[in-house]
Amino acid sequence: MRAFITGLLHRHGDEVPIFSHRNTVTHGLLRADVAAHALRFAAVGIGDGSTVAVQVPPSFSHLEAVLALWSLGAQVISIDHRLTPSEAHVLHSLTRPEFLVHPSGEVAPGFQERYGLVASPVDGLPAATPHRLVQFSSGSTGRPKVIGRTTQSLVDEVARFSASAGMPHHGERLLLLNSPAHSFGLIGGLLHSLAAAVHLVFAASPAASDVLHQARVHKVDFITGLPFHFDLLASSPDRSALSTVRGAFAGGELMLQDVASRFLDVYGFPVGECFGTTETGALTMAVSGTLRPSVGRPMPGITARVRDGLVEVALPWSPYLYANDPARFSGGWFRTGDRGEFTTDGELRLLGRADSLVVVRGNKVDLTEVEQVLRGHPHVTEAVAVGPEIRAYVGTPSDTLTAQALSQWCAERLAEFKLPQHIHVMDTLPRTPTGKIIRNMEPLHASYLQAHSAGNIGEE
Repeated sequence: MRAFITGLLHRHGDEVPIFSHRNTVTHGLLRADVAAHALRFAAVGIGDGSTVAVQVPPSFSHLEAVLALWSLGAQVISIDHRLTPSEAHVLHSLTRPEFLVHPSGEVAPGFQERYGLVASPVDGLPAATPHRLVQFSSGSTGRPKVIGRTTQSLVDEVARFSASAGMPHHGERLLLLNSPAHSFGLIGGLLHSLAAAVHLVFAASPAASDVLHQARVHKVDFITGLPFHFDLLASSPDRSALSTVRGAFAGGELMLQDVASRFLDVYGFPVGECFGTTETGALTMAVSGTLRPSVGRPMPGITARVRDGLVEVALPWSPYLYANDPARFSGGWFRTGDRGEFTTDGELRLLGRADSLVVVRGNKVDLTEVEQVLRGHPHVTEAVAVGPEIRAYVGTPSDTLTAQALSQWCAERLAEFKLPQHIHVMDTLPRTPTGKIIRNMEPLHASYLQAHSAGNIGEE
């Protein structure tokens, strides 16, 4: 990992820009900052094989700290800064880091370019495997799993991005809305940009006004984010702010056709799709956005198949550390949990999550169909359905929309056996730190009950 990072840091000239927010960092300044962080980390004992949990808000300091740790040969355990101490403690107990890297002072809201960082020794263990990036499953459907990425897997993924048609290239400005604590932000954002001399631009917050401001000021060429980022932009149209943008793509979860269509209508260019998982990294790329509902062909170097209706990817070893999950990885194949099919042209179409199918009185029901009907209501902004007894949670800005009205809406559009048995109405639905809507019944209902106690919901 040390040689890979050193090579990336020295690939381009001193004056080539790499980061911008209010100020701009060049490759030359980045090299100096990373070296300074590395000296401080080495002084407290961090070196080759050290395990280091990094919980720092999105910032130049966060990215520089990760690069510094990798330049020392450390294993980086990436933890979202928004997690509570109790949530972070769960991840610490799973991974046993030797050091914690965190801000030295109060965490400010929004993107901050610089944080003073502290590396605190704790009672942990050195790396027992060659993995140099440790992440976690989103936890949207249960206890998070510990996922390890080796240097080679990261090198291969960067190469896949570089070989994908339409990706941002040398000198282009990429407005990165994905969190750098998560898979795409670190690899498709940071590492690919270092490799290709792409200029990363960061917004002060995910609010449409901040995103549009940065796009206009920096005349960005490309935007990547989660589907909800593009939903926000479509709901706050400012076509002139994105007049320099030649392309965009979303990842993290499948973009709804309604969001994609509204964005295209407002801004005049489509949003593409990047499909992947934390366990595997990016798998398919359709930058053009013209293939929907396909998410494109497998990226170079990816071997994928559909078996028993589920998308599987060939991997040389299990992505899980400490305990394998035979239901997800067996015989050299990782089962993504996504239902799909390949078209005659070799493109992958996703058909929903495997856990979106439930059986009601002997009838198969695709919960995504129930969600689609609910989202079709003019006052519904988001919806999720869970089983086995179909229960729906709906987000709406309306103060008057009731569960009874939504039940009637569904009854006019769905067969009786597909109808939600309970509908819960909330202002907004809870999301994971990666921005995905939570689909696990327990935290969904806990959020609903919390909203109920504030007198802010309706229920059937």
